[in-house]
Amino acid sequence: MDFTLTEEQIMIRDAARDFARNELLPGVIERDEKQEFPHEQIKKMGELGFLGMMTDPKYGGGGMDTVSYVLAMEEISKIDASASVVMSVNNSLVCWGLENFGTEEQKQKYLIPLATGEIIGAFCLSEPEAGSDATSQKTTAVDKGDHYIVNGTKNWITNGGTASVYLVICQTDVEKGHKGINALIIEKDMEGFVVGPKENKLGIRGSDTHSLMFNNVKVPKENRIGEDGFGFKFAMKTLAGGRIGIAAQALGIASGAFELALQYSKERKAFGKEISKHQAIAFKLADMATEIEVARLLCLKAACDKDEHKNYDQSGAMAKLYAAEMAMRNTIEAVQIHGGYGFVKEYHVERLMRDAKITQIYEGTSEIQKIVISRGLLK
Repeated sequence: MDFTLTEEQIMIRDAARDFARNELLPGVIERDEKQEFPHEQIKKMGELGFLGMMTDPKYGGGGMDTVSYVLAMEEISKIDASASVVMSVNNSLVCWGLENFGTEEQKQKYLIPLATGEIIGAFCLSEPEAGSDATSQKTTAVDKGDHYIVNGTKNWITNGGTASVYLVICQTDVEKGHKGINALIIEKDMEGFVVGPKENKLGIRGSDTHSLMFNNVKVPKENRIGEDGFGFKFAMKTLAGGRIGIAAQALGIASGAFELALQYSKERKAFGKEISKHQAIAFKLADMATEIEVARLLCLKAACDKDEHKNYDQSGAMAKLYAAEMAMRNTIEAVQIHGGYGFVKEYHVERLMRDAKITQIYEGTSEIQKIVISRGLLK
């Protein structure tokens, strides 16, 4: 197996790294404290092609492979996970879902502005009683012939307040169970659509997380994605790719914390020498580096499976499971290596530790990933 990156992949990785350091790093602590959405930075990400990396160029995207996307996600996430989650949702869930399952009319109307970064999108699955259990949708879409009437609430929606286009999973026929679920494209300015207050979160505080309310929203039938009843399959297929993006985000958060801890350990002295020369710290660094490399290989394996049109349900779930758990462990260790300095905001690692926690929660908890993995093993 060849792990050598192509010149183009290296160029994309380096471009993402430069952007993160030059554009995202300045002000990242202040944005976190004030819960400020990085509007200008996200606009520049769109201009540079980071919001539609894998979308076909004929729809305004970069036409890049998933490996390139993983490399860019890691670099952006090292600096600002609030920005990278916007990138993840727009690429993995919204653009990918529309390109692979939308009609040509839907692609022309919605995908092109999404892929070019003119607008951003949101993926709306979670509800007060339906997070990981996607079959328990309470948001309803009543069929009225040429349109649907949508009522319900969605929770924890990334880009909830700043998106212009929302892919909303709704229940149309309760008696059919998961076969009665549809995915609808809802526009922000549709009458009856209300964005709730922004959530005050532990981590990724710069990202835009809201509850959404739908009160008799009239949605044209041409805004349905796929055939009637395709919504559950659409959600599952889309989330499978989303796991790769979140795994890459977790990898980036961990590697960003590691790089800071490594540098600090070479500068901080204790008992007459740099703390990196004390075996207790050196062993921590060795463990962190090894775990990060394992997570990186799992992410690349899942990305390769997707690029080669293999089934990536299991490899994506493995990457997400391991990378998220690893990110939490390694950011805690990074804080520990910094000692008291790790507990204050100016050294960044406490923010990365807070950001790491969300990777264990969204796109399915660890238990959900284990269900996906075990199903693949037991087939």
